[in-house]
Amino acid sequence: MSVNILMPALSPTMEEGTLARWLVKEGDRISSGDLIAEIETDKATMEFEAVDEGIVGKLLVSEGSEGVKVNSPIAIILDDGEQLEASETTNLTVQEEPKTNSTEEAIVQVEQISTNIAKTSSKRIFATPLAKRLAKEKGLNLESISGSGPHGRIVKNDILSFSVSSPNKVQENFTSTKAKPFVNHDSNSSIETLYADREFKEIPLNGMRKTVASRLTEAKQNVPHFYLRKEIIIDELLIVRSRMNEHLANTNSKLSINDFIIKACALALQAVPAANSVWAGDKILQLKPSDIAIAVAVEDGLFTPVIRDAEAKSLSKLSKEMKELAEKARSKKLMPNEYQGGSFSISNLGMFGIDNFDAVINPPHGAILAVGAGLKKPIVNEDNTIAVSNVMSLTLSVDHRVIDGALGAELMQNITKYLEDPVLMMA
Repeated sequence: MSVNILMPALSPTMEEGTLARWLVKEGDRISSGDLIAEIETDKATMEFEAVDEGIVGKLLVSEGSEGVKVNSPIAIILDDGEQLEASETTNLTVQEEPKTNSTEEAIVQVEQISTNIAKTSSKRIFATPLAKRLAKEKGLNLESISGSGPHGRIVKNDILSFSVSSPNKVQENFTSTKAKPFVNHDSNSSIETLYADREFKEIPLNGMRKTVASRLTEAKQNVPHFYLRKEIIIDELLIVRSRMNEHLANTNSKLSINDFIIKACALALQAVPAANSVWAGDKILQLKPSDIAIAVAVEDGLFTPVIRDAEAKSLSKLSKEMKELAEKARSKKLMPNEYQGGSFSISNLGMFGIDNFDAVINPPHGAILAVGAGLKKPIVNEDNTIAVSNVMSLTLSVDHRVIDGALGAELMQNITKYLEDPVLMMA
């Protein structure tokens, strides 16, 4: 009996993706666990494993197709000796070209088919052997997990995504109110008319850019930001960093200013636990560990990989982990558990010579720290003498629903304390 392979949900918030590349061709024999395709989401390009075995009878979606809805059919698997009947593909619209305006109707048809498939359910729980083993190891109840595999089958990624999001339920609560799509109230045609006599290049929005537009529009419209600014003296930080890098000269590790900032923020959140919180719709969730998200610029967008338990890690370990995550972000190889979650973000534009800036909060985080460049400035000492010091500008953007002004100021004071006296980070 033929089986439809459906577009997988590679993260709890994924609604559509791009089928970047097929790793199999029609006529190939596949087994459970074989890699069959590369799926590109707004965050990463991930390999998709088969959960059934048989012969690839038909590839329904061509390479490069964008906007493929989760749970829509993308291929058909046949049993040995089984022939693909014409009737089996009559009701399945094949996407032969990447998604454009001319294929919108075809996408809708596939979406309707996937909706009908999703309605067919059974009380029996279907899960792959690997998913069952992982669920048992993590102590998870399969009945509480939604499957993204064919016919709702629970696969490995469902277990990994659920185990990341379930402890604090942030994802469950936050995705219940989905961000509205980014809409420009000026029609596309009217905007283009304004530039009819000018030379320009049209750049279509990819999945990442659409997500950035949607999430940041939601953040600025729905999150009540307020800002706390402070200039800090980093003379001692530069001295300590230089000494530590001398000791690390024979290793592959070299500490950056950003590594110290991550550690300082992690410790500050432990010192002010009420600020280590996220907005969860009808409640505030206060996290125990300091899970810090760091903005990483990539060619066509932005990633925010998360360093978990940052307060418990040494500067050297933070540095190594940050480099690995940044490299995976730039190559779009991040796994969902490497960019989901967190309670606090850091965005550093100091390396570009930016004095200071205001960063947009990354929902559901309670705050984000914007870091500017270290600059030499005259400073008035306590004895009224003037000296030249290295000064760095910090701006803390805070969600007023989660953190009030006094609490935000206390958090900023602690971040300043650790950065101006970095020896305290090693106490």
